[in-house]
Amino acid sequence: MGDLVSEKFQSVDISGIEPEIGAPAEGRVISGNPQFRTWNVEEAEGGLYAGVWESTPGKWRIEYDEWEYCHILSGVSVVTEDGGEARTVQAGDRFVIRPGFKGSWEVIKTTRKDYVIRA
Repeated sequence: MGDLVSEKFQSVDISGIEPEIGAPAEGRVISGNPQFRTWNVEEAEGGLYAGVWESTPGKWRIEYDEWEYCHILSGVSVVTEDGGEARTVQAGDRFVIRPGFKGSWEVIKTTRKDYVIRA
């Protein structure tokens, strides 16, 4: 029975998980050389993802087709919607970005966040 319970509970513990290394898509970088590390701890049917993401400083264009909940764990970033206000996010901030969001993400100080994405 214990095994059945553990299959339904997923800790968001990244120790021992090798991160995926990445960067913004080609042509999206506005400034700097942002580098990503992503620890995806959950990938469920229907396009549901959860884990931890981190980026070094830089600025790039973002366009969301998916819904994402973010909780900033450390660092400072500025998320700006096209035609909208610039929002500074830092440790403790939580927010949702909805499909159709277009703008930029600028990492001022290396930023780490928990995320849940629904594609």
